[in-house]
Amino acid sequence: MAEQVFPTKGNLISTKKSLDLARVGFELLDRKRNIIVREMMALIDRAEAIQSSIDSCYAEAYLALQRANIAHGVCEDIAEAVPVENGLSLTTRSVMGVEIPLVQLDAQPLELTYGFMSTSSLVDEAYIKFDQVKKLTAELAEVENSVYRLATAVNKTQKRANALKNIIIPRFTATVKFITDSLEEKEREDFSRLKVIKAQKNAER
Repeated sequence: MAEQVFPTKGNLISTKKSLDLARVGFELLDRKRNIIVREMMALIDRAEAIQSSIDSCYAEAYLALQRANIAHGVCEDIAEAVPVENGLSLTTRSVMGVEIPLVQLDAQPLELTYGFMSTSSLVDEAYIKFDQVKKLTAELAEVENSVYRLATAVNKTQKRANALKNIIIPRFTATVKFITDSLEEKEREDFSRLKVIKAQKNAER
């Protein structure tokens, strides 16, 4: 339905400009959506690869821990000797205006901090495996959070593009047609009126 505006040439020019801007806006949003979707799909593939690695790594780590527990009893005291990880940092990068996280794990070189007298290589193996799990978990957290943010951005961008395509652009198009038709009708009326006036003047002569 055409927006009810007074049919003047000024309004026609203004509405045409708004229509052109809406079309440009739709094209830009469509490009943005495509770029974000490509980035998101690449991250989804990466997430699947990391998830596969982390599943097998977890299985190996828990198996190693189970063996260590069997050999040395519950390794709670040994685990308390493992230092807390403080090397995790978070920054962001922008993809078409969408801020996605970059998780950096500057882990210290792996050092065995527990005594060797009451442990064995089984404990070492469990420690090493869980250190690998820690690094993969940090990477997976970055990728999954990025996918979530990009998916949210795709949804918002799609809604805006749909609003332009299905509501704003048709409304401006209908308004341009309404004003154009009204002006053309007015021109025809003016032309017919001039013809009548001219005929009357010729008759008076």
